[in-house]
Amino acid sequence: MSTPDRNISVDSPFLDTEGCAAGSCARDRIFDAAKKLFYRLGIRGVSVDAIAAEADTTKVTFYRVFESKEDLVVKVLADQSQRFWNWWDGVVEKHEGNPRAQLDALFADMRARIAGDNADRGCPLCNAAVEVVEEGHPAREIIRAHRAELTKRLRALCHEMKARQPDVLGDALSLLLAGMFSARIDCPSTDQFDSVYDAAKALIESPTLGVAPKRKHSRQ
Repeated sequence: MSTPDRNISVDSPFLDTEGCAAGSCARDRIFDAAKKLFYRLGIRGVSVDAIAAEADTTKVTFYRVFESKEDLVVKVLADQSQRFWNWWDGVVEKHEGNPRAQLDALFADMRARIAGDNADRGCPLCNAAVEVVEEGHPAREIIRAHRAELTKRLRALCHEMKARQPDVLGDALSLLLAGMFSARIDCPSTDQFDSVYDAAKALIESPTLGVAPKRKHSRQ
């Protein structure tokens, strides 16, 4: 089974698609194949046989390097979450000490990346949250921790910015991102994603939630 359509762009804040070099170990090939297949087809839609075939290995080898498909799902989601935070840290580092500029950069960069053709499945962790519904599944902890960390970081930036209601603003920005990720899956056009940055800016500059822009005084 070959990976459908395209590889996921290296520009995605979630996934790495450089792939394994020829001769890479079976574990790396299986891991890389699972990342691509889970993203394109969903966790439930991909079997161990399909992953093994995509990785050019066998089911026997799969179970030698991973305890189960569940074990692989957990490791893939943890990797995707870490890649997202690596992207985040790289964006905010460029505007150290300026939380407003950091928020602007995060939403501008995310808008550009999520609207790309190679990010047409949105956020893999949001997608997994819909598929993995068993309370005892270890992936649930990773998904919840990722979402909690997103809200925590946005709230922190809003506090640093001295927003009027930093926690409420952080929560609103978090929900805006979650909505964008969900809408990306089945939107026939990416035009509406151009509005995400403007929506974030409106929230940030809200006189009741954020920090209203300073008015320019005209000279008499």
